[in-house]
Amino acid sequence: MTFMELAAKRYSVRSFSDRPVEKEKLDELLKAGNLAPTAKNIQPQRIYVLQSPEALKKLSELSPCVYGAATVLLFAYDADEEWKNPMEEGVHAGVEDVSIVATHVMLRAAELGLDTCWCNYFANSEVEKAFGLPDNEKVVLFLDVGYAAPDAGPAPGHSAKKPLSDTVRYL
Repeated sequence: MTFMELAAKRYSVRSFSDRPVEKEKLDELLKAGNLAPTAKNIQPQRIYVLQSPEALKKLSELSPCVYGAATVLLFAYDADEEWKNPMEEGVHAGVEDVSIVATHVMLRAAELGLDTCWCNYFANSEVEKAFGLPDNEKVVLFLDVGYAAPDAGPAPGHSAKKPLSDTVRYL
């Protein structure tokens, strides 16, 4: 499968089966995240693997977007480590770095036949508190990972994309 085929095939799954993610595949996802580029290669990302019934229940109480996944990856960054732009105060790379890492994981999951759903519909500070993250770690998103339930499918309009002329500008 080419990259473009993989990118076109992947969609956000909102209904997971109870089939667990194999340890070997989970390890491959984490390796893919570790290969992702980050600003100055600082690698401020922190990935929390949530699989225990207690952790999944806790997250489900904080967001409606777990969708029955048996594995959820919680992505955060260390604000003390993230790259800070010396040319402009307040411009930092933690969110971007974590997003790149999560995208690598998400696309590797699709390549391995796993399904995912990217979620940032939650109160970040509540998730940080609930999971006891250090004050310097900031949650950005979580990624449900697993196998789609038999009745799962793309959301209506998933394949509808704006023409490039609406989103690309040549300067």
